[in-house]
Amino acid sequence: MVNQGQSPLEKTRNFDSGPLSERGQAFTSDSANKSKPLVFPASVAVGQLAQLMNVSAVEIIKQLMRNGMMVNVNQIIDFETAALVASDLGFQVMAPEAASSVSSPEGPLEQTETSNEALTSRPAIVTILGHVDHGKTTLLDFIRKSNVVAKEHGGITQNIGAYQINFKENQLTFLDTPGHEAFTAMRARGANVTDIVVLVVAADDGVMPQTREAINHVRAANVPVVVALSKIDRPDSDPERVKQQLLEFGLVPEEWGGDIIVVPTSGLQGTGVDDLLENLLVLAEIQELTTDPESPGQGVVVDSRLDKNQGPAATILVRDGIVRVGDHVVVGESSGRIKAMISEKGIRVMEAKASTPVEVFGLDSTPSAGDRFSVFPDGKSAKSIVEEKRRTREMANSSTSVLTLGQVSTRISTGETKDLFIILKCDVQGSIEAVRSTLDAIDKVGAQIRVIHSGVGTITEGDVLLASASKAIVIGFGTIVEPGARRLAQQSGVELRVYNIIYRLSEDLELARLGLMEPEELEIIESHAEVKEVIAIGRRLRIAGCVVTDGVLRRNAVVRVIREGENIHVGPISSLKRFQDDVREVLSGLECGLALDRFLDFQEGDVLESYRIERNR
Repeated sequence: MVNQGQSPLEKTRNFDSGPLSERGQAFTSDSANKSKPLVFPASVAVGQLAQLMNVSAVEIIKQLMRNGMMVNVNQIIDFETAALVASDLGFQVMAPEAASSVSSPEGPLEQTETSNEALTSRPAIVTILGHVDHGKTTLLDFIRKSNVVAKEHGGITQNIGAYQINFKENQLTFLDTPGHEAFTAMRARGANVTDIVVLVVAADDGVMPQTREAINHVRAANVPVVVALSKIDRPDSDPERVKQQLLEFGLVPEEWGGDIIVVPTSGLQGTGVDDLLENLLVLAEIQELTTDPESPGQGVVVDSRLDKNQGPAATILVRDGIVRVGDHVVVGESSGRIKAMISEKGIRVMEAKASTPVEVFGLDSTPSAGDRFSVFPDGKSAKSIVEEKRRTREMANSSTSVLTLGQVSTRISTGETKDLFIILKCDVQGSIEAVRSTLDAIDKVGAQIRVIHSGVGTITEGDVLLASASKAIVIGFGTIVEPGARRLAQQSGVELRVYNIIYRLSEDLELARLGLMEPEELEIIESHAEVKEVIAIGRRLRIAGCVVTDGVLRRNAVVRVIREGENIHVGPISSLKRFQDDVREVLSGLECGLALDRFLDFQEGDVLESYRIERNR
């Protein structure tokens, strides 16, 4: 895959590079003694690293930021990164042993070595991505039906989002996500669960917007990719044209001298399916995916739900070790004892091995997709770990700030980072080309501006998820932000900037790139209202009868009029009334009458978005 110019500290390691956070609590005693070497595992959570070194988690996060890596307390970092941080703080570090470790309530347990003889291979986990209507479902259905072991498919397959097949005496696990947004949601939480991605591109349609988005998401995750050219049986299919399009994204097919496997397929006829599966097995063999089959299980949550009879239920994908009924587990900020497990075929099972998807019951709350889970020796230690996670998260939330364009500028000026990553969304394709040309014209002295994804349309939750996972800023030009995306951005700490004048956009990015960004103006959304009725008063005044759907609509706010997803006007409020009375503000759920300065073209169904501008110093 194409490297996005990340520094070594920013590169995401594969999920199977070492134990998960909960299995590596503390790996030596006397951690406060800097003269005694610390023993780190192959990977460790930031919060647990702080415990091991007996320092504040905030100090660890700051040290990582100085090295160009934006993390949270629950994020997993590899041994090299942890060792660098420890060295910077004056600690001595010993190389990790190949081991599996757990915490006890009394304190850290000693590591037990895992010999190479104890390791066994595990099935590869494959995610299928691509544009809508390009044949992903048809292809998956054919693969499912061709599996002689899964004749009784059904069960909870639709809920579990993952299933296994047998092919030539080998197993493959398919992660059946709704699309690249779900894929990136897990990656944004630090869960690179996928070993291989199959990118489905219709041979009669070619590379489409969601295909481009999927390519950018896979590239950012640095995961091996196989291209499945679907609908090859269509009379208007043109595989060579599609391969030419893939070249534009750095995906060079093997037959053209590259390293990307391209397989022509037909989900309806089954053409090329065996060839696709064989190539997936080859890639899995090259990666040498292994597991310790008797180590405490660990993995990631694929999905979750609240069952009205059995309570919280989580679909988990075991990544390493083994999970058994009766095990005590930590799942994100939830804990519990597994009461029951159900396979993807709807059958109750007593254990689940590596790369196996199961639905588990017995948790005390519903976890989120992408949350990591680990098996613990007892319930007391599991609960103590959950409490510590919550404390470290609260501490980090209170002491760490959002990665804004101004903060990127500061980091560039101090030499802490060399790149400015951008997610670009525009109103039309022509705007994308114009903005990209403007960015290309900016002098390359200083940090590099890297557009890791661009597209046409509104700024969506998927854009925010990609920005969160890639430590990027979302830039919009001539477009708007969907309410869900704005809420998610506020929760995840992603900065959104929307421009209507191209020179303002290029000026801000140029200043940020040079480390000269002045205190920035932040747009604070205050409310949304929906126009229910338009009242004409004479020829020069139109009143919008509205209902405030969220927030507080204030008299001194600026209002953006949004119609069918497009921003058609921005201006100040000239009049705000409740019944016959002038008011300063209207609360959510209440009706009001509103007039805008120099705007008469209200229509029923228009969305009015009010905001204010704050200068962030």
